[in-house]
Amino acid sequence: MRVRGLSFASVLVVSAVSFSSITTMSLAQEAAAGRTLVRAGHLLDVHTGKTLDAQTIVVQGDRIVSIGATSSVQSQAGDKVVDLGSMTVTPGLIDAHTHITMNTEFDPYKELTGTDGKQGINGVVNARKTLLAGFTTIRNVGADDYVDVDLRDAIDAGQVPGPHMLVSGPALGITGGHCDDNLLPFQYHIVGDGVADGIAAVQQKVRQNIKYGADVIKVCATGGVLSKGDDPQASQYTLEELKAIVADAHRLGRKVAAHAHGAQGILWASEAGIDSIEHGSYIDDAGIAEMKKHGTWLVPTLYLEDWQLEYGKLPPFYAQKMRDVSAVAKKNIRHAYESGVHIALGTDAAVYPHGLNGHELEVYVRDIHMTPLAAIQSGTVNAAELLGITDKAGSLDAGKWADIIAVDGDPLQDVKLFQDVKFVMKAGVVYKGPEAK
Repeated sequence: MRVRGLSFASVLVVSAVSFSSITTMSLAQEAAAGRTLVRAGHLLDVHTGKTLDAQTIVVQGDRIVSIGATSSVQSQAGDKVVDLGSMTVTPGLIDAHTHITMNTEFDPYKELTGTDGKQGINGVVNARKTLLAGFTTIRNVGADDYVDVDLRDAIDAGQVPGPHMLVSGPALGITGGHCDDNLLPFQYHIVGDGVADGIAAVQQKVRQNIKYGADVIKVCATGGVLSKGDDPQASQYTLEELKAIVADAHRLGRKVAAHAHGAQGILWASEAGIDSIEHGSYIDDAGIAEMKKHGTWLVPTLYLEDWQLEYGKLPPFYAQKMRDVSAVAKKNIRHAYESGVHIALGTDAAVYPHGLNGHELEVYVRDIHMTPLAAIQSGTVNAAELLGITDKAGSLDAGKWADIIAVDGDPLQDVKLFQDVKFVMKAGVVYKGPEAK
């Protein structure tokens, strides 16, 4: 059973990484002191798809000040220079669907013996892996007891390294649904943190999540794969409940993401005004039409299927559902994409190991038939639009966060390069690659 208590998780997060905290804060202070010139052999403009040669990005504090031809940007006294040689720089990638405090531990015993403290420590480790993989922003959609809120705040305070985080806290779900705890029998009276049934109850849960720090509301509109006793194709919340969730969330300035595999749940979630459909495995023409009508985003999570089918060791009641979903999802997602549904990159990292997030791009190109540029845009400008942070992230522009990554080669020819990112700067701090000099 879980050990409850926000302060317990917070204390463990901070105490586990005190040395790293000092290092991270000193890096942030150093970055704020003067200019850093990031000299790149090539720069990909993700708006246009054009690659510019010999460019220099001028960074001050946590922001990009300007970008220009290297020949026209001279270093000044006090400047630090990061020479990336012939590498290609792009904006830091954005993952719109992670579970940063969880790992690939889906054995029921492991699930039942998790604690807030363990999840907090998982989050510290996984946040660093994700950042070093080139993902400078994530949206975390589901964590017990607001542990992701604590982690976000620790990263923002400079206590631990990690990406910018938008977080949901506990995901809303029906009794016995995908977002409930269904492994123990009735006598233990275990209920998931986000379980709420009926309009009044879901309204209260939305307000509670916002009270305790949620940036986004996550709701389980259908059954899922990694849950016992439910069907991924079955809708769970009613249309009326979904509309109530959206009304409160939007009025209070939060977007809503809906876990939805089944066609009926996708249709209802889109009709209710939910901002993004996560997974979308059984999407059909009716759901596609409704999503296009409302401008609803689709966040596929496809590489996890490849990883699980090759490496996964799931209990039988999870494994069969994984095989069933994997048999249809890519074909349906491709149809949705070719029909004009907007795609933002998401991975469901935790269903496979954190740090492999960049493999999602390869799947989009290979199986969804995106161009390399479209796949890159799904994890940059598109994801930034979905998250509502286009003023801060998603492209390399003056005034935005200095979230810069680099790969050794041309990503427009081979998106697999994002599986081995060579340089990572987040908010003006270099976390991977050559030191400023």
